[in-house]
Amino acid sequence: MKVLVIQHVPAEGLGALHEFLTERGWEIEVKCEGVDIPGNLDDYNALIILGGPMGAYEEEIYPYLRTVQDLVREAAQKHLPVLGLCLGAQLIAQALGARVGPNTVQEIGWYQVELTQAGQLLFPGLPSTWPVFQWHGDTFTLPPGAVLLAKGETCLNQAFVYDEMIWAFQFHFELTPEMIKDWCKLYEDELLEFGGPGLAASIPRETASGWEEYGKYQKYLMDRLEAALGEQSKNFKM
Repeated sequence: MKVLVIQHVPAEGLGALHEFLTERGWEIEVKCEGVDIPGNLDDYNALIILGGPMGAYEEEIYPYLRTVQDLVREAAQKHLPVLGLCLGAQLIAQALGARVGPNTVQEIGWYQVELTQAGQLLFPGLPSTWPVFQWHGDTFTLPPGAVLLAKGETCLNQAFVYDEMIWAFQFHFELTPEMIKDWCKLYEDELLEFGGPGLAASIPRETASGWEEYGKYQKYLMDRLEAALGEQSKNFKM
């Protein structure tokens, strides 16, 4: 099985998902920074769209975002599995007819999200409320026909599924502690503006101290979603 991965910037890759999918036999093809994105999904079994610093609505600045959204619509038409994380989730939402724009507040760091009733049915191994890592300023409305799976206090729409095969997560469950530490260095100026001095050091400390719990939830989500992306998807129904 072959998955096309849209990576928007070099620092925001697949993270833990790369090893996870490789071990399960997936062939991974990554297209980074809008270069050489195929015009269709004829050669792929699934599509993953990662996060990035741009807005889903900035197509004039990043024209390739239009191509990415065309691929989402093609996947929906063909009933092909798609997974979107952060910006990827926003691009999925916008491609399917939802609105994407600034959230009332920015979210950076560890936040609690709550499963909806539908989310509890699909992810019975997760607690009703659990911590996730966030780094975003935008949010999305739900596309027509989408089912909300998780919600947050400061950003309502955190995850949805569309047509049982297209999965969108506002938060980052793909990250490793090393990636979070690297992001805190790379985007230190943003952290300084968001939370003041010390946040770039406190986020990696909080990540390390809680990773035994966080990593357990990460592994569970990846297991469940790999089934949705692969041949077992026929058994992964609403």
